[in-house]
Amino acid sequence: MDWTIKTFDELTAREIYEILKSRAEIFVKEQRIIYVDQDDVDYRSWHIFATENGRVCAYMRAFKEGEDTVKIGRVLTLVHGKGIGTRLMKYAIDELKPKCRKIIMDAQKHAVPFYQRLGFRTTSEEYLEEGIPHFDMELEFS
Repeated sequence: MDWTIKTFDELTAREIYEILKSRAEIFVKEQRIIYVDQDDVDYRSWHIFATENGRVCAYMRAFKEGEDTVKIGRVLTLVHGKGIGTRLMKYAIDELKPKCRKIIMDAQKHAVPFYQRLGFRTTSEEYLEEGIPHFDMELEFS
């Protein structure tokens, strides 16, 4: 598994296609979220992903949200329960830590314990986003 972080302009056409294909597979097909994925945030994001046999199998995007904060989203793995999500998050934290003092996210409720094990803390009450319960979470660096 090869891990990569790139800006949008550094991505190849094939990487963009594979990223969008994986995002659709998880968020539209698996989670049945009906939304417009292409929201222009990708243009200003770092794209953090792993490929295996040419396929994007783990992915997230991260972007500046203020001067010292990075927001992550679109977090996914194609295979669940194999530790790939933990590897993705640890790689992303290592890459993003020099770029900010805090990482924030809108986490799906079922994933909150996973993010807590990585040091994130809940910073909001439960709310609905695209019909799915979420919590705001953050990881602050000293």
